Amino acid sequence: MQTISASVSPRAHLSLLTQNEVAMLTDPSIDGLYELVRKCALAVLNSGSNSDDGYSIIDQYPDFKIEVQGFERGIRLQIDNAPTGAFVDGHIITGIREHLFSVVRDLLYTQTTLRQYDLSDGQQTSNAVFHLLRHADALIAGRTPSMVVCWGGHSINRVEYDYTKEVGHELGLRKLDICTGCGPGAMKGPMKGAAIAHAKQRIQDGRYLGITEPGIIAAEAPNPIVNELVIMPDIEKRLEAFVRVGHGIIVFPGGPGTAEELLYLLGILMHPDNADQPMPLVITGPTESKPFLLQVDAFIRATLGDEAANHYELVINDPVRVAQHMKAGIQSVHDFRSAQQDAFTYNWKLHIDRSFQEPFAPTHENMASLNLSTEQPVHELAANLRRAFSGIVAGNVKAPGVQAVREHGPFQLTGDPALMSKMDELLRSFVTQGRMKLEGEYTPCYQIHT
Repeated sequence: MQTISASVSPRAHLSLLTQNEVAMLTDPSIDGLYELVRKCALAVLNSGSNSDDGYSIIDQYPDFKIEVQGFERGIRLQIDNAPTGAFVDGHIITGIREHLFSVVRDLLYTQTTLRQYDLSDGQQTSNAVFHLLRHADALIAGRTPSMVVCWGGHSINRVEYDYTKEVGHELGLRKLDICTGCGPGAMKGPMKGAAIAHAKQRIQDGRYLGITEPGIIAAEAPNPIVNELVIMPDIEKRLEAFVRVGHGIIVFPGGPGTAEELLYLLGILMHPDNADQPMPLVITGPTESKPFLLQVDAFIRATLGDEAANHYELVINDPVRVAQHMKAGIQSVHDFRSAQQDAFTYNWKLHIDRSFQEPFAPTHENMASLNLSTEQPVHELAANLRRAFSGIVAGNVKAPGVQAVREHGPFQLTGDPALMSKMDELLRSFVTQGRMKLEGEYTPCYQIHT
């Protein structure tokens, strides 16, 4: 495996650090921050890889090192034994340079600033999410609502990928911006389509915002179109960031991670406190994905009820209609926020229940003890289903989850027989359609007991 070593300086942000901050980033004995930066930095430098296995990336580059060097005039990164694909003629690619320093910026800020907040309190958690986004310059005051969050799988086929590009193109022609989980597949396609459309419209400040978290960045390294990268501390704060900065949401075909995101949003929208909140939501895909789309719709109706389906529009193979619906919906968001005197940049009035904010550790014990019963409020059921799919994502691609499954076997999921049967049916379809992994044969990390 060919590697390269280089010294890299920031072009804009993060030019100055204190000596204590440099020590936190360079001393492996302090809070584990160095190793976290190393793993995330390696993922960024390995952008474009077809692997979604965090362990394989580490195994390929066991000698990779990154050192933060502090000087009176700023900092630089000394990188040793890095993937050569991040460089051209010995010089690091500009976008990858930006992503690399975003990693350092966000992980350091999380380590030094989140301690100021009582994260057992809902309002303080939302404040922490806001401050992390603001520190990353992801909140632009005075900008008209335009941010469309696009969710979907990193492991999708070529037809589905091309469809996400078509939708992104139609969104871009309507001067809308794109936010995704920043990875490949359905996270890259809309950005690519929108970038072409923005060029046609001579838009110079098009936004391609990628929001990720340390546990998943190795499996979904930022795609090269992302021009704003933010790394949230965990999946729950990542999801909250999506729904508070987004003015509308599109869900493309995907796997358990996409199901997790959809359940998260529906659980929030179905809370009584959010009854008046406008949030345009479209579930869409090409004709070839119709069976998948109908199955997701059926699963939502069977588990959360037909009321849940009232919160989204199901559109099959019609990118123009998707974009028109989103444009009209975002205008409704604009009018609502103006009337409520709420900010356009961050949806403060959206109520997010604590069950959606509390970090869920996907251990075998926690997965087995999930309340997957219909005898609970529907938004609580959505929260627990979200946790179940989150655990499956962890077992599929996140290094700690993969290791836990290797050591203790598959996660065990138990609940109401009818509900578990529907969940098993949906997950089996994900496996059959190749939605669990980018490459290689998939071995389930879970067992469902009906």
